Formats: sequence, structure tokens, C-alpha cells
Amino acid sequence: MSSITDAVQDRPTTSSGAGATVHLLRAGDARDMARWDAFVAACPEATFFHRAGWQTIIDRVYGHKTWFYYVEQDGQIVGVLPLAEIKSRLFGHSLGSLPFCVLGGVAATSDAARPLLDAAADKLAASLKVGHLEYRNLLPAHAGDPAWHQKELYVTFRKAITADDDENMNAIPRKQRAMVRKGIKCGLTAEIDQGVDRFFIAYATSVHRLGTPVFPKKYFAVIKEVFGEECEIRIIVKDGAIVAGVLSFYFRDEVLPYYGGGMPAAREFAGNDFMYWNLMQAAAARGARIFDFGRSKLGTGAFDFKKNWGFSPTPLAYEYRLYESTELPDNNPLNPKYQLFIKLWKKMPLALANVLGPHIVKSLG
Repeated sequence: MSSITDAVQDRPTTSSGAGATVHLLRAGDARDMARWDAFVAACPEATFFHRAGWQTIIDRVYGHKTWFYYVEQDGQIVGVLPLAEIKSRLFGHSLGSLPFCVLGGVAATSDAARPLLDAAADKLAASLKVGHLEYRNLLPAHAGDPAWHQKELYVTFRKAITADDDENMNAIPRKQRAMVRKGIKCGLTAEIDQGVDRFFIAYATSVHRLGTPVFPKKYFAVIKEVFGEECEIRIIVKDGAIVAGVLSFYFRDEVLPYYGGGMPAAREFAGNDFMYWNLMQAAAARGARIFDFGRSKLGTGAFDFKKNWGFSPTPLAYEYRLYESTELPDNNPLNPKYQLFIKLWKKMPLALANVLGPHIVKSLG
């Protein structure tokens, strides 16, 4: 639930001369959420991560306070800005659009909505006394504005796909194509799960191997519950044994593999390579025409893996406005101060890592 009372949520925050007003989405209100999502579906700037369901997920799983602002003009929503606050002794105090999502920021169909939403976020950030405000944009929204800073850390990988499997296969570079065919020859197959148990085994095993704290199992279960058929869980198996798994989102004509992982056997059987090809095939048959391979940090194995598929990296324009902090946040595994932690985490028993991990990622977003 949002921390704002219903009385405050119903009251416009500010207005413009054109009659545009800022409101807060009433958490759990089916009508409000349906209006919000209808706007997101139609707004070219909006992404899957602007969906109203993220408010439910962030609240139910992590208990963070949320403020999902929208601008209304002539009875229609013309802009949205989802925000959530994270307050952590370890990683600082922030307000962002949107934690646990790769994208966010203002999505609008009216130029009048943008400054109103920016002003609402600025006012809220100042009142909360956060260290910084973060917008996770695909494109810069405040270029040239000295109040905003940009940090080059992440890129995204997106590529068009067609309805023709042969065309999609031939678009994959030769060496990577050979890995896909290896997985096919090994007899790997895919199964769709409605629950998260098998996926969580593959995911948790994989991130532990990388020295990364795991998200709680409840997180994935709530994601699946909230987004239903727009969230697909695909499990790769060999002779009935789990090899790999991926949780993907469908939005408009896009498929977004968002969380994935493989068992140790995935390397032997080219499990991850087969998994993404199998997803691409299924998504193309479902009508998807964009394969969004998602965000990766520069200089990582995930970055190299996606480039090997013939995808070109596009920098993400993450923007920051400082309030109580004097420097930009640097909470990522490439920060040298976390290297010892990562080494120790890899040596920790998996069962213990699965218990401790959710308490850490809750504060990272």
C-alpha cells in the first residue's frame, strides 16, 4: 500500500494553466489501476515497468513506500511517474523510478505533464530528505539541465525478430548459432510452469555461483500472480532434470526475458543458449517482433553473451538528482569495495545464501 492516505491521494498535487492536475494512484483500486495500465499500453514512451502492478509487487514483497503519480487533463491520463523509496543503512536513502525495474521515469503524451511530474518528484524527494532521486530512462530526459546527472553503467540489448524461424536463426552469428544447435542436439526441451519452484532452483543456483544475493522466492510468485499470462516461466529440461529457467514478460509486440539462470549442467548442454533460442521461437509464434534481451553492466559476462547473439548495446540514460548526498550512488557488483563480499558469498552454502540474500536485495532495488 502507498503511505499516502486516501484523502491525500484524491487531492491534486499541483496544476497547470492548461487544467492538468497531478494525482496519486490509489493502491489496490481496480478502476484506477485499469485506467493507469490502459494509458501505459497506449503511450509510446511507457514500458512494461510502468505497469501499475509494480506498486503491488513492491509493497507486498518488500514493504517499501510507493507514490505512483499521474497527470490528468480533460478527464484523461496524459502522463505517469511511478516512484518508490528505499531507506537502507547499508546502501543509502533513495527515491527512484523504479526500483527492481530496469526502466522508469516520466512517460507522457502531453508536454504539460512532464514538468508537473518532475515537480511532484522533486517536492517529494526534498520532503523525504533522500540522498538522491533516480530516473531509469531509456533516453535522456534532462539533457543539459545542471540539476541532473547521468551515469554510464548499463546498456540494453534489443533486436527485431520475425515470424520466420530460419530468418531468426540465420541472424544469430555463426559461433553462437553452433551453441544453439548443440543444445538442440543434446535433446533439451522446454516446459511452461505456472509455479515458480523449478525456476527458483535454477535462478538461485546461478546467482549464487556469481556471488550475487538472491531475490526471495515470494518475489517471483507475486510477479507471476500479478501479471498472469503476461509473465511466462519457461523451464529447460533434459531427461526430466532441470537445466535452466527464464521468467519473461510480454508487452505489446515485445518479449522481455527478465530473470534467468542455469544449473551446472547448463554449461555442458548449452542450456542457456538453447533456452533463449527456444524463447525466441515461442515469442515469434506468439506475435512478438522485438526481443528485449534486457540490461547488462558494461564489462560483464552477461554483456559479452548478449553481444555474441548479434545484439548491439544501447546505453541506458539513468539520471540522478542529488539532495542530501554529495556524490552519485555506486551500489553495483563492479564497485571494488564489494569484491571481497562477492568472493565470500560464493563460498557460502546455497541454503544459507537463499536465507540471507533477500534481506540484502531488498535494499538494493
